[in-house]
Amino acid sequence: MPAVVTIVISKSLEDIEKHMPQELLPFFPFNTPKLNLPPEAIDAHGMVKIGSGSGFIVDQKGIILTNKHVVADKDADYLVITNDNQKYKVDVLACDPIDDVAILKISKPLTATESILGDSEKLVLGQPILAIGNALGLFKNTVSSGIVSGLSRSIAAGGGEPNNQIKEMRGLIQTDAAINPGNSGGPLLNLSGEVVGINTAIVFGAQNLSFAIPINSAKKDLQDLKEFGRIKRPLVGLRFINIDDDLKEKLKLPVNYGALVMSQGQQHTAVIHDSPADKAGIKEKDIILECNGKKVTVEENLQDHLENLSAGDYVTFKIRRNSREFNVQATLSERR
Repeated sequence: MPAVVTIVISKSLEDIEKHMPQELLPFFPFNTPKLNLPPEAIDAHGMVKIGSGSGFIVDQKGIILTNKHVVADKDADYLVITNDNQKYKVDVLACDPIDDVAILKISKPLTATESILGDSEKLVLGQPILAIGNALGLFKNTVSSGIVSGLSRSIAAGGGEPNNQIKEMRGLIQTDAAINPGNSGGPLLNLSGEVVGINTAIVFGAQNLSFAIPINSAKKDLQDLKEFGRIKRPLVGLRFINIDDDLKEKLKLPVNYGALVMSQGQQHTAVIHDSPADKAGIKEKDIILECNGKKVTVEENLQDHLENLSAGDYVTFKIRRNSREFNVQATLSERR
């Protein structure tokens, strides 16, 4: 618990008023939005608290893990409050372009004990777990208990990314521990006190449906930051749709598995120009059947196969184009 921190998200009153939605203008005098907030809602620097999240210390040098969506607003200021009520300004060192993970840095060393990071690969169904976080932004270091309800879950999540963008998240830990807004970024622990996940999402309107990012994904991000000064995630450079029985019947496809290379919307191309996929000769309407000799399915899609690979790695794809099957090789580049 001493390693868990509260992350306070603030904006200047002037900035909040400047970005008020246009549809609210008719309700303000002279079409100039002015918020009539009570004095206690504005601090001495003219900042207004607009949200909060959680995080946890992973290095006494001042390194903190949290969710990317907690620190997604580039115009906001972030303040970390430690368990002993010390307050620190914090910088965002890196954000994972795929997983909902962010790495923060406090400018001075911390005295609090750092978290012990466990191995999320060892989790089993029914295993007891604990969640700690800043529930609702009001109740610091709230502890809830539950079990591992599911592994390798996939959900479509929104509400935290810029423009409220919906994003598919895969490989998640499902738990029935009570997690509330404000808990985002806090640790999910096994009963040895090791962090096995980062609490990230809940299903509104449902009960006991919470999700966490496996800590092994965040450990890889920390290692990348230490070695390269940034998070390096592999890029193939194509857009795809997972093939199942329904899509096979709907599009009259020859197989009921694989990844159909296909553009999604008029503004996006199926294969990004000069990307590894483009250089390998992959084309729109190709079907990727296998990745490094392993079958591509809905349960283990192309993104899952690439999860444990790095920029610079070679990958072999088995492709079906019309009635012909063949292999192509690509060298993964770095996602920016």
